[in-house]
Amino acid sequence: MESDARAEIFHYTYRVTWSAQDDEFVATCVEFPSLSWLASSQIEALQGLQALLLEVIADMEEQGEEVPQPFAERSYSGKFNLRVGESLHRELSIQAAEDGLSLNQYILRRLRAA
Repeated sequence: MESDARAEIFHYTYRVTWSAQDDEFVATCVEFPSLSWLASSQIEALQGLQALLLEVIADMEEQGEEVPQPFAERSYSGKFNLRVGESLHRELSIQAAEDGLSLNQYILRRLRAA
């Protein structure tokens, strides 16, 4: 089981950034937002967090808890619904029409530019 968890930890979404407050690098994992690891180098921070994840995943499995699936392995439909106020909907529809785009195309263009 550990070999499965060891392989799985490489599929998670990581970020390693400099923490001026801690004067060290901090590694975080999107799928486990409450966990982080500090170290003097980026590699040590990432390796420390991955070692911690192995322990956390083993504990979760032992407790019968559901282990988060890596984002890279999840299925996405490409659709999501977004509710906005009536006035914003109107404003976006007008802007889309002025640009000669459907509302969907306009929103997609704006999201990609963000």
